[in-house]
Amino acid sequence: MSGLPVLDVEEQRVLGSLLEKQSTVPASYPLTANALRTACNQTSNRDPVVDYDQGTVERVARGLRDRELVRIVWVDTGRRTLKYHQILDEKLELAEDERALITVLLLRGAQAPGELRTRTERLHKFDDRSDVEECLRRLAARPEPLVRELERRPGQHDRRWIHLLGPVPEVEAVAAVEPVDRDAVIADGVEARDARVRTAYDSVATSYAEELLDELDGLPFERWLLDRVIAHANGRPIVEVGSGPGHITAYLADRDADATGIDVSPEMVAEARRRFPRLRFEIGDLRRLARPPASSGWTAVLAWYSLIHLAASELPEALAALTRPLDPGGWLVLALHAGEEVRHVDKLLGHEVDLDYVLHDATDLVPVLEAAGLTDVEWYLRGPITTRAETTRRLYVIARTPS
Repeated sequence: MSGLPVLDVEEQRVLGSLLEKQSTVPASYPLTANALRTACNQTSNRDPVVDYDQGTVERVARGLRDRELVRIVWVDTGRRTLKYHQILDEKLELAEDERALITVLLLRGAQAPGELRTRTERLHKFDDRSDVEECLRRLAARPEPLVRELERRPGQHDRRWIHLLGPVPEVEAVAAVEPVDRDAVIADGVEARDARVRTAYDSVATSYAEELLDELDGLPFERWLLDRVIAHANGRPIVEVGSGPGHITAYLADRDADATGIDVSPEMVAEARRRFPRLRFEIGDLRRLARPPASSGWTAVLAWYSLIHLAASELPEALAALTRPLDPGGWLVLALHAGEEVRHVDKLLGHEVDLDYVLHDATDLVPVLEAAGLTDVEWYLRGPITTRAETTRRLYVIARTPS
């Protein structure tokens, strides 16, 4: 191809939306004008969020047709319907992995490799961050480069990348605070991070239990959510992964739930067994969750603040691992710190630790849950309770396996 197309921001949104929907909802692709407008204006997986009217979308699509980047086709579905089909990937001769990255860069602007790996999960599965970086370098090394790496700015943990198909508004405006790469927590490897987490929680196990055992007394929303889980399970098995000192598992069991706790920290498991000797607590990794011994699957899996040390790129694999052992109609219930940053802690409850807390945003999390096969996702955002010295908003999510 000779000469890259130069796309304005409206053209980028239309083509990015068509590229995305072609992969994620092939049964309803090509898109009608109304469906294309909805795709452009959706509030998830878009940055910035826009509100195009129908006339704008149709005008942009016609202009792209005139530039041979979109085809407008008639489809017979009882009555003839006008639909839109992108051919940008053909013009640029994109491989599947390249196509996924260009799609997300068109829809969300400048992003770090870790963010790109997470956000392309439904379009193409990159095995790890290095696969994303290799693909970006390939796109940058073309005779006419399609992407460019930006210089690292203050506050950034990693460099970000942009497409070269037109202006990227975020780059043109000088931002005061740059997004943090939430994959930086595994910069020295997953095993090293896991060892830090296990060591930290082993060291604080007793203090942690004394601090948190009665915390639900002052958390009415959390009790309401847990009571919903108990009612849904109706006596069938529930597991809490990352159960810590066992107080959440004990709350479930005290209300007649068949609850089991699993934690990666041996000292936390020992503490839970000591305080709740009649309950089941096991050492285990949530990424390798098995089915219950006497049942076909779990009715509910709770990850109650147990994903907070995982990098953003690790979430798809972790959520898939938690979903696989669920029964049909089972619930996956998550509690997390809400946001898009990484917070480092070197002291916890009077103990020296080396912990990074990764905050996660609902707009990033919901598509990952859907990619894991979960449906009917509902989520709740609660502000920090200052009387408890909280400093972060809390995100709670319920997602279901198809019945």
